[in-house]
Amino acid sequence: MRLSFSSNAFKQDSLITAIDRIGEIGYGGVELMADLHHAYPLTFDPARRKLTQSHLRDRGMVVSNVNAFTHFVEGDTYRPTWIERDAVQLQKRIDHTKRSLELAAEFGCETVSIQPGGPLIGREMSFDEAGERFADSLAQCVATARATNTFIGIEPEPGLFIQTASEFKAFKDRYFKNEDRVKMNCDIGHLFCVGDDPAAVIRELHADIVHVHLEDIGANRVHQHLTPGKGVIDFAAVFEAIRQTNYRGQVTVELYPYETSAAGVARLAYEHLSDVMKSTTKN
Repeated sequence: MRLSFSSNAFKQDSLITAIDRIGEIGYGGVELMADLHHAYPLTFDPARRKLTQSHLRDRGMVVSNVNAFTHFVEGDTYRPTWIERDAVQLQKRIDHTKRSLELAAEFGCETVSIQPGGPLIGREMSFDEAGERFADSLAQCVATARATNTFIGIEPEPGLFIQTASEFKAFKDRYFKNEDRVKMNCDIGHLFCVGDDPAAVIRELHADIVHVHLEDIGANRVHQHLTPGKGVIDFAAVFEAIRQTNYRGQVTVELYPYETSAAGVARLAYEHLSDVMKSTTKN
């Protein structure tokens, strides 16, 4: 298992610089931020794509995931979401995801992570209506995933429509039970925040997990990404669960809050997680 690092911590740097910094530390891959700062599909032109692919090859690195969760290009972390009533805004999210799936395939990557519907706070919308809207919107992207041989990874997050592993499973079973292109982006920290046991989730839902995000979380379970080693996540248990289930996907460290110290926290994370992996391998 080789670790990757998300470019979304390097929003103050170009994508090429981010790749250099991440590769110099020892990471085997990079997660592309499909947004304003790095690889927004509509503005990530052919010349830049070719340069980025060449740079990755020269460094012997892969693209671990295409992160299509945020939408800062529209000025908002979440919106447009998957549950908008405005048809124009909703179509923007659908089209963005389709383009991100095509981008992933172009870079030899199998997965695109997405937000789990969107926030319900401030909306006059029931949980059931949100589920129907999310499912209807997401279904429009499945053909693209199938055509590009990629997977859509729904990422449960505190405060959004799908927060827990059980909510993901209920949504998957209700709307996409027989659709293998819709799976989970398993964010360890998010699961811990909502009271789930990340290692247990990996064991129980391993067939539905296509990509893993790593970050640490404090004992208070507040959703604040911390550098691995600074919180209470049991990474040894997580890595052991990954080994037990023969997971073959990518594992990416995601520390987006640390824009001013991205390279430093990336190194600290790599050192800590590498030590944990070595110790669990010996045991």
